[in-house]
Amino acid sequence: MSKDAVHTAPAAAPAQTATSPADAGDAGYSKDLKHRHVNMIAIGGAIGTGLFLGAGGRLHTAGPALALAYLVCGVFAFFVVRALGELVLYRPSSGSFVSYAREFLGEKGAYVAGWMYFLNWSTTGIADITAIALYTHYWSLFTPVPQWLLALIALAVVLAVNLISVKIFGEMEFWFAIVKVATLVAFMLVGIFLLATQHDVGGTTPGVSVITDHGGVLPHGVMPVVLVMQGVIFAYAALELVGVAAGETAEPEKIVPRAVNSIMWRVGVFYVGSVVLLALLLPGSVYSADESPFVTVLSKIGVDGAGDVMNLVVLTAAMSSLNSGLYSTGRILRSMATAGSAPRFTARMNRSQVPYGGILLTCAVCVLGVGLNYLVPSQAFEIVLNVASLGIISTWVIIMVCHLVFVRRARAGQVTRPHFRLFGSPVTEIATIAFLLACLGMMGNDPEVGRKTLLLIPVIALALVVGWFGVRRRVTRTENEELTDLTR
Repeated sequence: MSKDAVHTAPAAAPAQTATSPADAGDAGYSKDLKHRHVNMIAIGGAIGTGLFLGAGGRLHTAGPALALAYLVCGVFAFFVVRALGELVLYRPSSGSFVSYAREFLGEKGAYVAGWMYFLNWSTTGIADITAIALYTHYWSLFTPVPQWLLALIALAVVLAVNLISVKIFGEMEFWFAIVKVATLVAFMLVGIFLLATQHDVGGTTPGVSVITDHGGVLPHGVMPVVLVMQGVIFAYAALELVGVAAGETAEPEKIVPRAVNSIMWRVGVFYVGSVVLLALLLPGSVYSADESPFVTVLSKIGVDGAGDVMNLVVLTAAMSSLNSGLYSTGRILRSMATAGSAPRFTARMNRSQVPYGGILLTCAVCVLGVGLNYLVPSQAFEIVLNVASLGIISTWVIIMVCHLVFVRRARAGQVTRPHFRLFGSPVTEIATIAFLLACLGMMGNDPEVGRKTLLLIPVIALALVVGWFGVRRRVTRTENEELTDLTR
């Protein structure tokens, strides 16, 4: 229900409005996520396969300037999460940006935000189970097992974890993040040692000369750096999970600012720092999209088992992403269902206060991904990854638009901004939106996959319009029922 509707209702039921959440979808959740859970969820959202696996191909394409691309995209990603953090402190909600879109953009805005986010995570889920199956095939023990069966097993395991309780989800994400952070720290320590001692790395002496002797910072020009931006943006997808998780923590006003503020230095250390280190150890031409850049470096210095260890870490990152996707879409769909814009069964919760209906719907789409792994195993990953990018860019744009409206209402005296704020409004929001839309436009420079992905935009828009006409009566009926309850 829109907050505008709440404001226009007579002040006849103050007791009820005081005890009822502003978003009906927030009722019934436990508050079992602790500070360490939310903090590591923030880290896990900032570190994933985009760094562990994707950085190799991007270094080969863009060269050392990839570090600048990660920095620029990281700054805008931080703006998005900072804006979301401010909205969370204004009103914590498990519906997160969908709940804020309902309040500031109306039910149509919430409808678009929710289903585009569902598109993002359901297709990302397909990419994750595909990646898990591919990484598992790395070990000869699992080679005889069909790719689709491995994908199905991975989905079943993560589904079971999500359905037990939010505390189990938080613990799983905590340890997934620990594995990723520990791996990166260990590699960076090894890399710094190699750099400081000038230790030979596959016939190359580490240092600035590795960059200057192989074409400089921009060995292939500016355009390759521009073209990798869209992929880099996707590497930061899941940072918005902090906003969803805040709805199931007891002290969001303390936890969220710390988690959000720490994202910036994590981006600087883990993404930018590791890419700079990789560029100083080996020329960009040595790295490839087929192998983790960390494995490339470690194999050059003769570290046995580097491939096995890193494959396990990348597998962990993919499992973490799938886990987060099921968690977040379950909460988002429940918020939408209580407003009438998602199927009613997605509002259902089990005894552990887990919205299992929405989680099962996301899983149903992922099962289609299992079929995709059966039909076109070699193309499944690339197909869904590009569709997911449309979802994450639209989600981040909607968050910034919501924040613009929120600030405008605050200036009009209708709402109060918390002390934790996005700075530079409205310039910051407008610049971020422009950057995200530019990244979307850059996909047109990729004739193989990018342009085909952009052609899906009219198809998705048509599906959203048709869907809205299918649910608008239920949405209106739900709003009227809630307004009637408020005025009794």
